[in-house]
Amino acid sequence: MALNPKIEVTEDGSNTLVHPKFNAHYHSVFGAIQESNHVFIDSGLKFQQPNLQDNRCRILEVGFGSGLNAFNALISSEELSLNIDYVGVEQYPISLETVSQLNFPTAFKRKDLQSTFNKMHDVEWEKPVKISENFTLEKRQQDIFNLKDENDYDLIFYDAFGPGAQPELWTAPIFEILYKSLKNQGVLVTYCAQGAARRAMQSVGFTVQRCPGPPSKRHMLRAVK
Repeated sequence: MALNPKIEVTEDGSNTLVHPKFNAHYHSVFGAIQESNHVFIDSGLKFQQPNLQDNRCRILEVGFGSGLNAFNALISSEELSLNIDYVGVEQYPISLETVSQLNFPTAFKRKDLQSTFNKMHDVEWEKPVKISENFTLEKRQQDIFNLKDENDYDLIFYDAFGPGAQPELWTAPIFEILYKSLKNQGVLVTYCAQGAARRAMQSVGFTVQRCPGPPSKRHMLRAVK
């Protein structure tokens, strides 16, 4: 059953959602788009771009959720002239009714992409779908612990709920699965900078860097295989 989480407006005018089960925000209340830009695009995609082969990036997002980061990556695929194959894993999909109330195309000043944003949520799950000339999306409704992909991704957007809501998603077993899923020199970025999470990443082989965080956060983490 699709969720209808509560919608809130963050400090940069863009929306976030509040998950009814975990009582956790999907994005920073201090600016959802600012956080997405800083953590996943600037510190992730643009950081990794010089290392890509054939100008193609294969991205795994853990926590597809509202579609904000996927939509941001689609916009970036145009701006950076990149071809992006995007896999979004989500255990609790939101309803199309909730999607229709999200303001991301307006907040990005890309109202021309409203139908594209809607399509990203409306397309069939469990199969790759070409969304735009540069962007292919595959949505998977699965538990990330069941991920079997190995040596597949250039970049991981790790946007799971925080350790307070889902502590099991910030431990060595999950990071071992994600480490295996990355290509050599693949990168994982996340808003979280908790020491225990950083040590769990390091324990499975990642080289981890604390980077400046988005608004209201001192640090974020970037991990390289």
